[in-house]
Amino acid sequence: MRSSVDADSRINSFGAKKTAKLGSEKNPAAVRVQSEARSKEVRETCEKHGWECRISVEPSEAEDISDLNKLLNPQKPTVAGKKVGRNEPCPCGSGKKFKNCCAK
Repeated sequence: MRSSVDADSRINSFGAKKTAKLGSEKNPAAVRVQSEARSKEVRETCEKHGWECRISVEPSEAEDISDLNKLLNPQKPTVAGKKVGRNEPCPCGSGKKFKNCCAK
């Protein structure tokens, strides 16, 4: 049996659209600083790394450089350790199978 829904009319089941990379032309880093000197410092950092950024100087607002911090210190993916199988020897060293020792 063939479905009456064609591929073009299907809705994305996950509902999340992919956003552009931070610091690119489509998604520039938004930075708020309090002085022109700090603005120049941030701009030099962005140019050095080839990032696009929007810098606003607002002396009355608190400084917000969270996007710049994300670019300078990217998150590293977490690596999950190998799981112990049910029938493998228990890592505690008892000599029993894992399912009969520490899995309980």
